[in-house]
Amino acid sequence: MWPLSSKELVYLSNLEVLILAGCGLNGSLPFKDMANFSSLEILDLSDNAFTGSITPYIGALSSLKAISLSVIGLNGTLNTPEFCALKKLEHIELVDNDFEGMLPSCLNNLTSLSYLDISGNRFNGNLSSSPIASLTSLEYIDLSYNLFEVFSFSLFANHSKLKVIQFLSDNNKLVIENENHSWDPLFQLKVLVLSNCNLNKLSGNFLRFLLNQHELEVVDISHSKLNGSFPIWLLENNTRLQRLNLRSNSFTGEFHLPSDHYMNLRWLDLSDNHFDGKLQENIGKRIPKLETLNLSQNYFEGNLPSSIGDMSNLEILDLSFNNFSGEVPMELVANCTSCYILRLSNNNFHGDIFSKHFKLSLTSLELQNNNFIGTLPVVPLKIQVVLNISNNHMTGLLPSCLNLQYVEHLLLQGNKLTGSLPKAILNSSSLVTLDIRDNSFIGSIPDEIDGLSNLKVLSLSGNHFSGVISKQLCQLKRIGIMDLSNNSFSGTIPYCFHNITFGKLARSYFVYTGVSAFGIGSFLLPYKSFLYTTLRIQGSGFLFPEQVEIVFVMKYRSDLYKGLILDMVSVLDLSFNKLTGEIPRTLGQLSSIHAMNLSYNQLTGPIPKSFSNLTQLESLDLSHNNLNGEIPSVLTNLTFLAAFNVNHNNLSGKVPNIKQFSTFEKSSYEGNPFLCGPPLEKSCTDIDESPPSPQIPSQANDGKWYEVNLPVFSTIFSVSYVIFFLGVVSILYINPHWRQRCFNLVEDRMYWCYFFALNTLKGLPGRMCH
Repeated sequence: MWPLSSKELVYLSNLEVLILAGCGLNGSLPFKDMANFSSLEILDLSDNAFTGSITPYIGALSSLKAISLSVIGLNGTLNTPEFCALKKLEHIELVDNDFEGMLPSCLNNLTSLSYLDISGNRFNGNLSSSPIASLTSLEYIDLSYNLFEVFSFSLFANHSKLKVIQFLSDNNKLVIENENHSWDPLFQLKVLVLSNCNLNKLSGNFLRFLLNQHELEVVDISHSKLNGSFPIWLLENNTRLQRLNLRSNSFTGEFHLPSDHYMNLRWLDLSDNHFDGKLQENIGKRIPKLETLNLSQNYFEGNLPSSIGDMSNLEILDLSFNNFSGEVPMELVANCTSCYILRLSNNNFHGDIFSKHFKLSLTSLELQNNNFIGTLPVVPLKIQVVLNISNNHMTGLLPSCLNLQYVEHLLLQGNKLTGSLPKAILNSSSLVTLDIRDNSFIGSIPDEIDGLSNLKVLSLSGNHFSGVISKQLCQLKRIGIMDLSNNSFSGTIPYCFHNITFGKLARSYFVYTGVSAFGIGSFLLPYKSFLYTTLRIQGSGFLFPEQVEIVFVMKYRSDLYKGLILDMVSVLDLSFNKLTGEIPRTLGQLSSIHAMNLSYNQLTGPIPKSFSNLTQLESLDLSHNNLNGEIPSVLTNLTFLAAFNVNHNNLSGKVPNIKQFSTFEKSSYEGNPFLCGPPLEKSCTDIDESPPSPQIPSQANDGKWYEVNLPVFSTIFSVSYVIFFLGVVSILYINPHWRQRCFNLVEDRMYWCYFFALNTLKGLPGRMCH
């Protein structure tokens, strides 16, 4: 609400400056109550919660020179004649509201206007016919994040005082053409920010008028589809240039700096282009004041110049996704002690980066996908958020004193690390990601793992872990992805796994989704106006998202996942172990889980009917176990199930063939001889759907309860007889003792038969006489 009553306002009629920014005011704009403020020159009502539009009562503020109505929830249009009648206005800020429509032509009445910021609204139309061309007193103009579609610099042909132009777009429709205008501007810009603007769409050339600009301090022409070679003339003509951003264009060729100028650059982003070749050897001496250097996603090659160590102020260095090779210069890791983000990932670097010269205290260190060797240092690494050395050739044990207390993402995947998990790693309550898959770790999971209370991704896959799965894992309430596959775990699946959320917290606990861990966007430059002594330059900025990528299997497919998928998908993978016992029915309480893989174990018992409660399940793999019983028909209620595999078990009965189960092929059921029904070729009878068991037939039945194939039987019997006979002969031939005993036995039996026959024949005549 408006904090002043009408009686109090009477005493403020001579007020010249009124600043109520961020005071929690609401309701409609108080211009009616301010009708007596005829002397008011500066009015700042920004960052409040007003509603409605600009009312005609604003016309009473006839002395107004500066007005800020930013971020207060206004809407409607600017087509208010009383607003345009404030001819003394020099400063207008209407940032981040909901204004719409075209800019009213009456704005050309504001002939003293020097500062105009209408960014973050829904203004539209063709700027070529807007009143901006007549506002020749403009020094600062920001038209960013509106719905304008066409813009030409010919608007400013008569502007001699212009210092700052900002025009960022987020709709990819803005087209800026300047190819047909060969003119020398009357102004000398200090700041030019054009981002996502389809600049010179037909040719992709740089803006020609910049050839005549010599006072530029900030140039941001990013995401604008420019091509050609690096505009070295831009640096030669503007020796005061501090920030240059050409990110996400299509520049090609080598990158060179002028040789005869001392560079004052502090911020350079050439990322996501097609630059190639080597960096010049003296780059660190040419731009020693550089604080941020981003050359990522290009085709640079060769060794990294040791002169980078001369950039003593360097804070951010991103060289990822290039073809750099060789060893990382000792000068970089020893001298650039201000550096807090170092990204060398996805190159061909080799050698031992963690040498005795390593003295950096970092927020993020990303070295993945190179050829680094060596071991992790015994001394504590000073890293706070990300440590990623995945897919290198690191060896040895993890130091027992390894202290990563503040690290949130620890990724050691794909190296040659050995030994057991040191308890020091498990003391970090900050750890969100622990990925050590595809190494040679041994031993069991330490009980101290329950100290990782914020852990969301745990991947131990592809190691040599053994023993039972620790029940302490059940204390990790925030786990969304747990991959223990391809190890030698034994024993049963812990019944307490149902205590783990597996995705239930995803909506309120985002870690990986679209939020930059580190960012440099807006910055300040000296600029004097009615409201500011420094000018905030928005710029497209640097974004340094946490580069966390996890490999796991889902729907039979092993793939690399990052960003949104890591926040939203929940997975339990215990495959390729030695687990025994029955599947706990309590796993059916994991109602938010998306994928479960228990394949290639020694599990027994039935498939729990409680799995019907896994309403979000998309992938279920129970193959290669010893499960028995029927496939529960209630599983057909799992409407999201897209991948289902139970092959090579001892399941029986009829295969469900309704709803989504009708889409599964017979490969999902192979190796279960007692399953029947589509899609299997074996049909089921209406009476007996269970595995047949032999029964003795009644004597009243003339038919046989079995059938004998005589040719097959005769063949098998003959082959078996021959094999047995040859086996006996072979044994007697090899062992003379057994051969002698056999011959003696045969001789004894022959004599026994002889005397038995002789005695029998002697007694026959006497019996015949009787």
